[in-house]
Amino acid sequence: MAKIIIHQDRVKDVEAVRALCPFNAIDYVNGYLQINAACKMCQICIKKDVDGIFEYVEDVKVEVDKDSWNGIAVYADHLDGDIFPVTFELIGKARELAAKINKPVYALMLGDNIEEKAEKLLHYGVDEVFVYDEKALKHFRIEPYAAAFEDFINHVRPSTVLIGGTNVGRSLAPRVAARFRSGLTADCTVLDMQDNTDLDQIRPAFGGNIMAHINTPNHRPQFATVRYKIFSAPERVDELNGKITKMAIDQDKLKSKITVLEVKSKPKEEGIEEAEVIVVAGRGLKKAEDMAMIERLAELLHAQLAGTRSLIEAGWLDPKRQIGLSGRTVKPKLIITCAVSGAIQFVAGMNTAEHIVAINMDKNAPIFKAAHVGIVGDIYEIIPALIKKITAAKECVA
Repeated sequence: MAKIIIHQDRVKDVEAVRALCPFNAIDYVNGYLQINAACKMCQICIKKDVDGIFEYVEDVKVEVDKDSWNGIAVYADHLDGDIFPVTFELIGKARELAAKINKPVYALMLGDNIEEKAEKLLHYGVDEVFVYDEKALKHFRIEPYAAAFEDFINHVRPSTVLIGGTNVGRSLAPRVAARFRSGLTADCTVLDMQDNTDLDQIRPAFGGNIMAHINTPNHRPQFATVRYKIFSAPERVDELNGKITKMAIDQDKLKSKITVLEVKSKPKEEGIEEAEVIVVAGRGLKKAEDMAMIERLAELLHAQLAGTRSLIEAGWLDPKRQIGLSGRTVKPKLIITCAVSGAIQFVAGMNTAEHIVAINMDKNAPIFKAAHVGIVGDIYEIIPALIKKITAAKECVA
């Protein structure tokens, strides 16, 4: 960080020196001049100073030896060996980034009795899977998981680490990043790689009103989390070109103050993330009863029903059906938005859909910039007409 220092022995007139700052950022305390919190680092004091009283000093940046960090690692999130889909999506992105710098792709898998399950990762183009197969890692507990993760990084030294934005990933990523004092960019929507292995990380910020471009050239490894359905998973291949490496770790590092007494499984729910067709209701709906019209359209299309934040807050839909930065990210084959304005917070959660159809009365609505097909009109006229046509078509087929 930069700072301004004051050479006290050169001060002749205290009040004249204090007057150099238009922000009253210079105090006189116990016989010494001091810079206070009002300082804007504008350096006006230095420009007006003729006696050499002020000096601008910038700390020397310690540059990281980028050549000593090699490859891109993906954390393989799983439940009892069943690997979560976001892991494969991250592997696909890791392969793309690694190809630009001609570096390997690694995967890290932590758990108990998982070595055989780890082989699945090799079918997706991972060069080497590092497995910590330990009884202490059977259930997720933050201390042993973070310790094993840290051990992996110390041994393998990957330049970049990608972690899925799952419940475990959101807990694990910041703790591991903190151990290496390298920071973490959460919920990235765009990742790119520079020739010098610097990772370009782009994510929505300030409530989605801007897209922040984050770069950490003097820190390694570079950590980023990504939500499910942001990237595409690669195709599975039959041949295996990579290898599995079983890692050993000091058992003392796996000790935890947390004791898992019982694990209860709950029925698996089909979320909107898995849907191939989605119909979305927006704030243009006049009353809750009008949701029946949207539900009927979704039913006819065998689609999942979803909504924007305003409808969730109104209690018209379950929060699990919210699309956007504060909801779920989806990537269906078809999404139909009904009276959705298209705020950037919403669009960020669905703009990778294969086909986007938007219905809105306002021809200038932002949603039309993301849509492949736009229909300008009243949903109270268009949707009933669609329902009628689809119903008639189904009756003809029957």
